Amino acid sequence: MQRPGDNAVTYKLVVVGEGGVGKSTLTIQFFQKMFVEGYAPTIENSYIQHVEVDRQVCVLDVLDTAGQEKFSALGQQYMRKGHGFLLVYSAIDANSCKNIRSFYNEILRVKNRKSYPMILVANKVDLVHLRKVSEEEGRELAAELNIAYIETSAKDPPMNVDSAFQELVRIIRIGKNKKSSSPSVHHPRRQLVDGLSSPPVPHPRRQLNEDGTPSSQCGNTNHTPRGNDDNTLLADQNDK
Repeated sequence: MQRPGDNAVTYKLVVVGEGGVGKSTLTIQFFQKMFVEGYAPTIENSYIQHVEVDRQVCVLDVLDTAGQEKFSALGQQYMRKGHGFLLVYSAIDANSCKNIRSFYNEILRVKNRKSYPMILVANKVDLVHLRKVSEEEGRELAAELNIAYIETSAKDPPMNVDSAFQELVRIIRIGKNKKSSSPSVHHPRRQLVDGLSSPPVPHPRRQLNEDGTPSSQCGNTNHTPRGNDDNTLLADQNDK
C-alpha cells in the first residue's frame, strides 16, 4: 500500500450546486465526520486531506462553492482548475435539480470538452416525506448527461457520502488511464452497487404533459455536448 507522501497524486474536486442543497454538510461530513445542522451560506471553503481510495493514497483538494457564482470570473476560475465535479441537488427542491444542467453546461464550456469527470449527487434523501425529485428522475437526468448518479444524506448516520467523493476519484483515474491506453482497449460499462450507477442508465417511462412532452421535476433533459473529449467510465468498486 502506498504511504502518505510517497508521490501521492492530488485531485482537485469541486462541489457545485444551488445554495442550500447541502454542499457544505456533505463536504464537512466527508472530511470531519460530523453533521452540521442549519444552513449558513458559504462564500468558498477549501479542504485538503490524504485519503485512501482502492488502496492508493491520494490528496483530495476539495473546493466547496457558494452556488451563485457559476457564470462569474470566480466560477470560471474554479471550473478551469477542477479535475472533477460533484453536481449536487437537493431531493426536496425540484428547482435545484432543474438548475443542475446550467452547472453542467458551464463546466463543459469552460473546459471546452464534450464530457468531463462528474457525478450527479441527489442529497437529503433521508427526508423521504418532503421529497420532490424521485430517484427515477435523478437517474434519468444522469443518463441524459451521461454521468454517474448517487443518492446521499449527510445526516448521521451518513449515507454514501464517502462513496460520492471516492467514486469521483475513480472516474478521474479511469479517464486518465483511458487517455494513456491504446485506442483498441475497451473499458466496459458496468452497474455499481448500492446507490451508484454508471452511464447509460435505461430511460424509465415518464408521465407526459398535456402537450405530449415528458414531465420531469428536473426539467427539459436535452443538452448540447461541447468539445471533443471521450466519455468517462466507472469502475465496479465500492469504497472501503
